[in-house]
Amino acid sequence: MQIQYNFAFLDEGSKREIRRATLKAIAIPGYQVPFASREMPIGRGWGTGGLQLTLSLIGKLDRLKVIDQGSDESVNAVSMKKLINKTTGVIAVEETSEATLIQSRHRIPEVPLRTGQILVLQVPMPEPLRMYESSELETKRLHGEKEYSGAWLMLFEQIMKYRSVSTGADHPVFVHDRYVMAPSPIPKFDNPKMNSSEALILLGAGREKKIYAVPPFTKVVSLAFEDVPFEPESFPGKSCKQCGAQDVFMDELYDTEKDANYYQCNDTSYCLSRMNQQFS
Repeated sequence: MQIQYNFAFLDEGSKREIRRATLKAIAIPGYQVPFASREMPIGRGWGTGGLQLTLSLIGKLDRLKVIDQGSDESVNAVSMKKLINKTTGVIAVEETSEATLIQSRHRIPEVPLRTGQILVLQVPMPEPLRMYESSELETKRLHGEKEYSGAWLMLFEQIMKYRSVSTGADHPVFVHDRYVMAPSPIPKFDNPKMNSSEALILLGAGREKKIYAVPPFTKVVSLAFEDVPFEPESFPGKSCKQCGAQDVFMDELYDTEKDANYYQCNDTSYCLSRMNQQFS
């Protein structure tokens, strides 16, 4: 007996409720909008928030791309694509430029996003103030009063202890000169891509039941002191072993045969596209 699913798995009432929360998030950039997170056929913490956003927005004419930490073929990405394809019939693509809807875990693609595209980021912890304030009521008050001295103090303590800001990922950002926002655990390298992005960026946290957004062409600035500027990851003098790309986010890998480290593009489809262009 074949199980019949509603289009995009969620019932229409659930999709409408998520869309309403999404519209409010777009209207107030960086503000965390609560929503009634649904039970999904995957464990919480595996991207249920992002998946619900994708399923509530996807249409039959969309072209979907799903990546997990830069890879189109990880277990998480493949499982998501299978679920979405089974319940919508929408075929997944790997080329970023071809996709209208992109769901990602922990990365923003290397290819610049364009007008009309939607990037959905999976978020484990949407509250950037949670590290020093456990009360949800208190964090709401702090956001309402634009009281972010605790966030600045956290960065200051890192500088005093390590002589630099030690955040490797999920470095907080100011959105539209108003809200401090957690950009999801993307590397600092990707933070500048949010600033004035042509695409709509949506962030969903299923376990924490929050949706927030960065509308197109919105000002996004990483938190930093004037005398200690924001410094994203860099790979000076390094290039991808496979495609030769530079100025992209790369993984450092180990070659057992040569007993040496080498670098490779973290964004697998970007790397493959460059290799195809070189050999075409």
